[in-house]
Amino acid sequence: MLMAMEIVRFAGLEPGPKLLVLGAVHGNETCGTEAILATIADRRDGRLAIQRGHVTFVPVANRKAYDQGTREGDRNLNRDLREYILPQCHEDRAANILCPLLREHDVLLDIHSFSGPGEAFVFVGPPDNSGPIEPFRFAAEEGAFASRLGPPLLMHGFLAAHARAQEDLVRRGLAGSSLSKGVGMTEYMRRFGGYGVTIECGQHRDSRAPEMARQAILNALAHLALIDAPPPVACATQAIEVVEAAYALAPDDRLERPFVSGDTVMAGQVIARRGNGEVLTAPRDGFVVFPNSRPTPMVELYYFGVKSTRFG
Repeated sequence: MLMAMEIVRFAGLEPGPKLLVLGAVHGNETCGTEAILATIADRRDGRLAIQRGHVTFVPVANRKAYDQGTREGDRNLNRDLREYILPQCHEDRAANILCPLLREHDVLLDIHSFSGPGEAFVFVGPPDNSGPIEPFRFAAEEGAFASRLGPPLLMHGFLAAHARAQEDLVRRGLAGSSLSKGVGMTEYMRRFGGYGVTIECGQHRDSRAPEMARQAILNALAHLALIDAPPPVACATQAIEVVEAAYALAPDDRLERPFVSGDTVMAGQVIARRGNGEVLTAPRDGFVVFPNSRPTPMVELYYFGVKSTRFG
């Protein structure tokens, strides 16, 4: 059965930017859905007034995965995002709705959560550049937006790390996937002239995650002056640059211990072991990001990051 996507838009009577807020791109990440529905209710009940621009809410971007309570319906909606002439699955059809929607907007707030323990953070794009991987010209605007959403930690460097991981797979004689496999909602938004961030509001079932998401929405509306509210102050105090992505290559590749995203590691410390005996160590002092305790072959086992001074 094909499932409709609910899209709710509120337009202010004065000009302003166009903000898109997404929830449940991954179906088991429900804090965004809860926060979006609460915000919509506040607007309809008169507790929140959109004065300028407009804001579009998608409470559930991936209905099939959401109804199943799973991360994916048929595949990961937040990878290889593009329009499909011949859609083959639910996520392809969802992408055909979301891609034009992304292109219509100026700013994206994509709300997520993660499976393991850890603190909330915001994923930001690259510095301004004209390079081949992710050319961009709104780094200052995106950084200011991200730093005011609530979490004290910013991360950046995802797509460049993904590209290096694909090169490593090719060197190993494995079939590296296309660089477009690393393109999700925010990467697509930047490619087509806007900017956007992913906020990771904590563990999936953390009772604080919906409130973190709700505050991020309100902060986004205030920062962009879509509502009459004091502009939020910058609260980001730490930044991590993701520099490597390590993929699981076999079913028995495993982390060395139950890492938590953001755990510090010292240069040379063992992070994971492959089933063939290969040891994966930290190339320098840094952080383990998004450790995967139940990896499958050709899926990320963990990311490695280092301290960044990009945001001051």
